[in-house]
Amino acid sequence: MKMKNLQKMIVGITVIFCTTVTNIQAAEYDHELQDQKITFAWKVEGDTLAVKLTAETEGWVGIGFNPVKEMKGANFILGYVKDGVAKLDDDYGVDENAHKPDTKLEGTSDVTLVGGTEIDGKTTLEFTLPLASADKNDTKIDVKGDTVVLLAYGSGRDSFLAKHKYRTALKVNLTTGASEKL
Repeated sequence: MKMKNLQKMIVGITVIFCTTVTNIQAAEYDHELQDQKITFAWKVEGDTLAVKLTAETEGWVGIGFNPVKEMKGANFILGYVKDGVAKLDDDYGVDENAHKPDTKLEGTSDVTLVGGTEIDGKTTLEFTLPLASADKNDTKIDVKGDTVVLLAYGSGRDSFLAKHKYRTALKVNLTTGASEKL
């Protein structure tokens, strides 16, 4: 009898702890928007942008900032979680339909991985990036004006070579959180 009560108490404490941790993590970001099955949450922290991307996929998730035309000229951050380990790439849109890692274009990777999970068919990645990096392939992100944001995710493959399953473009004010679909 005592063992069952102890088990119930442990389960109750675990539920309270998990709820508290979830609420703390959700409160870390000032803004959040969702389009279809992808969510983009962010917070401006001085000269850095903290980002959380979540999509209903067991493949990759990605975000691009300020393309010139379609994908061209955009600063892309793409990532996935494989065997519990998160991987991120900092890419540049080389033309309307392709991107390559900054490091292969004489640039630098300026993204910092914070964490990543793949749970119940959802991939979540958290990272930071500078608003104005020294990389020639990265455009400055103006948090006071409108920023064009590309969101996408791939189907179930943990590979950046897999084409997107869903993509969208939004105009976002990173300070106010105001957004509109393009």
